Amino acid sequence: MDRDEGVTLRGFAVVTKGMPLPPIIFEDDTLVAFDKPAGLPVAPERGRKGAETLVALVQAKYGAGVANVHRLDADTSGVLVCAKTKPALDFLSGQFQSKTADQTYLALVALLPPERAVKDVAALRSAPEGLPDTFSVDLALRDDEREPGRIRVGKGRESREALTEFRVLERFGSWLWLECRPRSGRAHQVRVHLAALGAPVLNDAFYGDPELKLLLSDLKRGYKGRDEEKPLLTRLALHASELTLKHPVTRAPITLQAPLPHEFEIALKYLRKFGRGGRARSVTGPVGLRRHQPASGVKPGGS
Repeated sequence: MDRDEGVTLRGFAVVTKGMPLPPIIFEDDTLVAFDKPAGLPVAPERGRKGAETLVALVQAKYGAGVANVHRLDADTSGVLVCAKTKPALDFLSGQFQSKTADQTYLALVALLPPERAVKDVAALRSAPEGLPDTFSVDLALRDDEREPGRIRVGKGRESREALTEFRVLERFGSWLWLECRPRSGRAHQVRVHLAALGAPVLNDAFYGDPELKLLLSDLKRGYKGRDEEKPLLTRLALHASELTLKHPVTRAPITLQAPLPHEFEIALKYLRKFGRGGRARSVTGPVGLRRHQPASGVKPGGS
């Protein structure tokens, strides 16, 4: 790649002897970027012992020297970058540590009653439409000592600063389609911050309402369908759509993009058609922050 010249590539799948690698967004001698599907852990995780991982698939293809630069939650899809060399890994991972890598997520969230928001961000819920068009959440996060593997809002010695910027892209009654930009790379950051607002990501069993469903019958008047209706979207409604960072050799910024998964397109199609007055509905009612409580391509330039 020339120092100041960008390229655009389309994703393609690489098949190994076992499970196929996810579609490749971009690849050169120093890095390879994938469009990770939902449900595939990047590396071994608590509670998923023996599960296939992206790192294992990548190393089976490229060798043990290839490593992931950053992480995505197992149930989140989208852009995931691996480095092929130690210098590339150091340079790329350093951008995440210095908070200069620019990540963009897309999320479909349910706007629950304002009293579900934690005190420090409750003022944001006073907007006429439930949330402003643009807003930020600055809440420190820490490990949840009562539920290992989960994160909670909290202050203290063990807490870590976390800032996320949000923009409302579309409104469908109490469903919102959001752009999310985490300015610090904490585990589960986007999900916990949205839950703290009382606007959890759809199908987030950790921090939202496991019983909350997006059903066509709740959107379309006079719906006449099967008795056992299937939700329009069943996976975690969070997608890492874009990542901008500097290339380890040219030092020029590149922007990697992962296309919106098909199931998101289907859900948005019906929300746009029928959902302007749609309400988020739960069988058990809204819950709080704890469960026991309630391939596209690469382009030059920055965001």
